[in-house]
Amino acid sequence: MKKRNTKWALALTCMMISFALNAQPRVPGQERKPLENVIYQYRDTSHSILKRAQNGPQFMIYPDKSLSAAEAEALVDELGLKAIVNEQSGSIGVFKPVGATYDNTKDFEAYKKFIDASRVIGNLKIIGFGRGATFVNNIIAPNVNEVAGIFTYGGKLNTKKADIPVPAYIALGDKKLAQYYIHANAAKEISKDGQHIIYENGDEPLQRVVVGLDKKATRTEAMADAWKTLLSKNYRYSNFKHTHYMGATFGQYGPYELEPFTIMEEIGIKRIAKKEIICGPDSPSNKPYFWYEYIPKQCENAAKGTVPMVVMLHGHQNDNRTQSETSRFVEVAAKEGIILAEIEWQGLGRDNGSDVGLGLGGIELVIMNIVHRYPQIDPSRIYCQGLSAGAMHSAALGIDKSYLFAAVASHSGGIFDMPVYTFSYETLLRNALQKRGHVETAYFLTVGTDDDTIGFPKEGKSNGSPYYNALNLYATLNDMPAVQIDFHAEPIIGVKLENRQTIETNKHITLETGNLCKNGIPMMQFTAIMHYGHWNFRPMAQRMWDFFKHYSRDLETGKLTYHS
Repeated sequence: MKKRNTKWALALTCMMISFALNAQPRVPGQERKPLENVIYQYRDTSHSILKRAQNGPQFMIYPDKSLSAAEAEALVDELGLKAIVNEQSGSIGVFKPVGATYDNTKDFEAYKKFIDASRVIGNLKIIGFGRGATFVNNIIAPNVNEVAGIFTYGGKLNTKKADIPVPAYIALGDKKLAQYYIHANAAKEISKDGQHIIYENGDEPLQRVVVGLDKKATRTEAMADAWKTLLSKNYRYSNFKHTHYMGATFGQYGPYELEPFTIMEEIGIKRIAKKEIICGPDSPSNKPYFWYEYIPKQCENAAKGTVPMVVMLHGHQNDNRTQSETSRFVEVAAKEGIILAEIEWQGLGRDNGSDVGLGLGGIELVIMNIVHRYPQIDPSRIYCQGLSAGAMHSAALGIDKSYLFAAVASHSGGIFDMPVYTFSYETLLRNALQKRGHVETAYFLTVGTDDDTIGFPKEGKSNGSPYYNALNLYATLNDMPAVQIDFHAEPIIGVKLENRQTIETNKHITLETGNLCKNGIPMMQFTAIMHYGHWNFRPMAQRMWDFFKHYSRDLETGKLTYHS
């Protein structure tokens, strides 16, 4: 084998360092220096394996006037927010005016300091009452790049600026105030009853406005309706032109992406935490493996061999709930009728107490355990997708354990030249060469062009790229010509693709995509997410499934079948 470019070793080291950083959003009270206007803070401190790990709501409350800590806690209790925070692994911060009353300049500066101190914002909900609501409506609402939702109870409007969309619930507000948020979200009325009117944007339903109609609604009643109809529906994060967990300052990257906030019960998904000792050739007999199973309601009593399964693999040092909570595959599974399994492959321990690194063989053992216990799973339609280091493992599994999978997908990860975990480019290449002409596995690869952890290949900087490595491995396995790099013919992706498309999404992010085909069948798909960092782009989950569902593997012959 020829010596390959080793610059990617440095990239791998950087990746390990990056993922060692806490990818969770900071919450009120987590700042290195407490902010002067924070008078009360509360956060869920339990670490149950049954709870949410990512994107829990962060409530930021501006009361009508300055409160004592005891009064602030009484307000939080009155609103019933602790129950939500404890259930969804979130946090609460109650703020006071910097001075005796709200000052637009001083309190806005304090707000910006809070955003800067937080660094990573994921699900910030702003709540305002009375004069606090007036401050929110006039000062924060025009500057809501980082805000996932607003709830105001009363308050006035003195501004005309409404450029940035933000989901909003308006209680005890007038028509002028409601129209401000409706205009900002470019929303139209979709429903009305005696309690509220709901408005939505036709292209992005998460740009929602709810106007409460009950002028006698208490703060508690309005808050409960706001959570039910609006605040529980979405979160917001930024992965545009950077990687979100690396942090950002106030307004640095413009409006953050709006994404659905999934509550499993509401979409008909049962999540089961499993910890079992599984005996196998490479497994320690005295230590348990850990994984999650996601069972849609329509799959619970499905006929034998009728339900596909997707295995999800988290990134380096991530909690193994990461993919279920950030990839959007749970929503796709609920809609399409797919069983999911998210495996703790790395053995980090954490809350689940499992410190067993599985390797490719251990992952296979878990899959076989699941298939054995759920006879409704169709063994000919098992797929795998992963993020970053999990993407490396999914790519490796599709070659090393090809008999298990019909198709695999990698998001923000490929195959490095040097040994990583339990495999390397060289070992996988030998495996692919041995199987060439006998085995095929379909492969889906997607990556952001502003990935600052595993850099996107560019002209003159593509030799040894983990992404091109992965494509070449699957070209070898599938008995296809080697991937030809030509940035003159394809200046963005660098590889000439068939069925080339440019797709505009409702997230204002562009996809550049195309296929590598064999006898007209798209055996590989490569998608570049323009100006996107190192993380899941949630719309890709549906695109991955739309690719997966065309493939099945004959259990007797091992042949891969494409269903048009």
